[in-house]
Amino acid sequence: MALNKVEICGVNTSSLPILTAEEKDELFQKIKKGDREAREKYIKGNLRLVLSVIKRFQNSNENADDLFQIGCIGLMKAVDNFDDTLMVKFSTYAVPMIVGEIRRYLRDYNSIRVSRSLRDIAYKAIYTKENYIRKNLREPTVMEIAQEIGIEKETIVYALDAIQSPVSLFEPVYSEGGDTLYVMDQISDAKNKEEYWLENLSLREAMARLGERERHIIEMRFYEGKTQMEVAEEIGISQAQVSRLEKNALRNMKNYLRS
Repeated sequence: MALNKVEICGVNTSSLPILTAEEKDELFQKIKKGDREAREKYIKGNLRLVLSVIKRFQNSNENADDLFQIGCIGLMKAVDNFDDTLMVKFSTYAVPMIVGEIRRYLRDYNSIRVSRSLRDIAYKAIYTKENYIRKNLREPTVMEIAQEIGIEKETIVYALDAIQSPVSLFEPVYSEGGDTLYVMDQISDAKNKEEYWLENLSLREAMARLGERERHIIEMRFYEGKTQMEVAEEIGISQAQVSRLEKNALRNMKNYLRS
């Protein structure tokens, strides 16, 4: 895999912008307000992270352009999910996301070989979808993506399905101070809200022994089926703090029920 070329996927790597810490903070505040141009500039200002990550995979014999595209998807996910209230650098959060995206690609691509043309269609569809969401604040239909890039919708569906990579619910997303956030912590379960076991009197008594904030978190998580991010936004603390409080509350409830 050649990494010494100046241009990767049409991007001149020698002229990538370098953002100062102040510029990054300012841009991210704009991103949180829905500024699409700020998001684009923030992503471009962090593309060097993707370049640094794909160097770790230089012995994989994979095409650098392919890995760069996959790494950029991880970078975009990191930008969209980063919580600046956690008091950590963006790069600390983004690098594991980029690495994880590339590793999933290598794992699945090694199992099932997908043609280059099919992968190009899938990448183009993903990029078109991202742009459409930013402009219209909703997800496009397959037909709308097909019309935008001039490819039959059946081909797009086939291409996207070909590059799908299964993700474990227990795959770590972020770790801080020993508290790990997993994929399952990001998912709201609308069907299984544990309403039945929470109706049990003994569990209600266990909940009654919790502090007000911990009880409120348990109610939102298991009664209302909200994600940890949604709970964090509602009560004004970080997702990592919600995770700690939730685990502590569940541990205290278990100890009470065992006593």
